[in-house]
Amino acid sequence: MSETPMTKMPMLQAVRSARPLRWVAIGFAGSAALVAGAQHLSAQGIASHDSKAPVNYAADRIEVQDKAKRVVLSGHVDISQADLRMQAARTTVAYTDNGEIQIDRIDATGGVRIDRGTEQARGDVAVYDFGRKVITMTGNVALRRNGDTLNGGRLVIDLDSGLSSIDGKSSGSGRVSGTFQVRGNKN
Repeated sequence: MSETPMTKMPMLQAVRSARPLRWVAIGFAGSAALVAGAQHLSAQGIASHDSKAPVNYAADRIEVQDKAKRVVLSGHVDISQADLRMQAARTTVAYTDNGEIQIDRIDATGGVRIDRGTEQARGDVAVYDFGRKVITMTGNVALRRNGDTLNGGRLVIDLDSGLSSIDGKSSGSGRVSGTFQVRGNKN
């Protein structure tokens, strides 16, 4: 079943319209993963995310794959919850249904961008793991906060603590690079 185009409608309403007898609760969350040897940048702009706030989205197309228990959004996907925003070319939302639908994860591909506050993360692919509360981005990863930058192959963001870890895995050089701004001296 599919509908086109979708504009700024809660995900809950889209799945309800596809399956009128079901109720969908969607929430972004993400949590801790320790990455050995990684560079860390405090992600205070993304910390303490409200995972119970309503989720809104816009996309050129939505496809509800009820038997596979997933929803596919494609074409200029823009998902937001509270002040967290994720943009991508395509996302797949996997869920479980035990009388009430719960989101397990969101897989995003194609120029993924996540914004909250003064922080912005970019990568080729992102996975939101709701059970572990982790956002993992891979491929040409860039994390920007104010004037600070970190670049690498993989980024793990803990939305509860605000700890971001970036490492060189899956990048050509296997290294992390970046720039940290230094306060100017007033003499």
